[in-house]
Amino acid sequence: MPVTPAYAQSDAKTYARRRFYLPSVISTAMIDGVQMQKGLAVALFLTVMISNTYAQKPAWQPDPKLPTLSLWPKGAPAPAKALGPEVDTTTSKDDLIAGKPLVRLGNVSEPTLTFYEAKSQNSGVTVVVFPGGAYQILAIDLEGTEVCDWLTSIGVNCALLKYRVPDSGPYPEHAAALQDAQRAVRMVRARAAEWHLDPRKIGVLGFSAGGHLAAALGAHFDNSAYEKVDDADRLSCRPDFTVLVYPAYLADEHKHFALNPNVRPKAHTPPTFIVQTEDDPIHVENATVYYKALKDAGVPAELHIYAKGGHGYGLRRTELPVTAWPALVENWLRSTKVISAVPK
Repeated sequence: MPVTPAYAQSDAKTYARRRFYLPSVISTAMIDGVQMQKGLAVALFLTVMISNTYAQKPAWQPDPKLPTLSLWPKGAPAPAKALGPEVDTTTSKDDLIAGKPLVRLGNVSEPTLTFYEAKSQNSGVTVVVFPGGAYQILAIDLEGTEVCDWLTSIGVNCALLKYRVPDSGPYPEHAAALQDAQRAVRMVRARAAEWHLDPRKIGVLGFSAGGHLAAALGAHFDNSAYEKVDDADRLSCRPDFTVLVYPAYLADEHKHFALNPNVRPKAHTPPTFIVQTEDDPIHVENATVYYKALKDAGVPAELHIYAKGGHGYGLRRTELPVTAWPALVENWLRSTKVISAVPK
């Protein structure tokens, strides 16, 4: 499978250290009384340090003026794997994207859906956005709030999904992220009248691991990953279109880049737009192999491959042509008649 994206690698390592290092100190401390006292002192010190880190880096919060819904009012269907409270895991050592920092949101155990209404000339179209982060963290601003700001500026409504991490995917080894994605699309469709949306024009857009999640949703929309919660779950969770930006986990590099069988398109998989770069360390074959599978299944698809750009750039503009991809998506939505009105 692809390597962990650069913007999530440090977070995965941090989770590993928090998960294994502290218990090993306590275990060693129990060998004899003297070591136990030292071990407990070290454990207490580390606990205080971690608590201070949380205090210094509070978790991301959605704009209080925007409607934000709890995805699972009675609790999520699968056990949470969060290691503590939600927190921005970014440190001073983490890479900047286009010269700016980003929020790497970790420990999400209570997923939410935040609705952004189109700013002008509402087309009725809605996109549910899945940020990436290797299923370990969520790049919640780079691949979330900034995306919604762009979409709403072109007359498209946006629903930002804060799904569970860490270790919530890929499906089927982990089902939590797919459960959240299916539930999110159904909840948006259930509120179409309230939010002035067209229930026949609800799509998804995912980055990296979020791209995999969008593809998995397109493959498993007819097989609910959880038991019915309320009337919203009577509605379809099939997206009407899908946008994949530098998707991951779609091709297996250890099997000559064979298609991941758990995202195999079918005849009713939604029309799909894909963009990736040839120098992406996650491997461009995730795009090309999946595009070929879409073609074989008879699913309308559009693929754009650029020479350079790497991975994890979101919408932040650089001198590289790939960062103009939002204009390509807008053109695709208009050419396929998803968006019918041309803004003045």
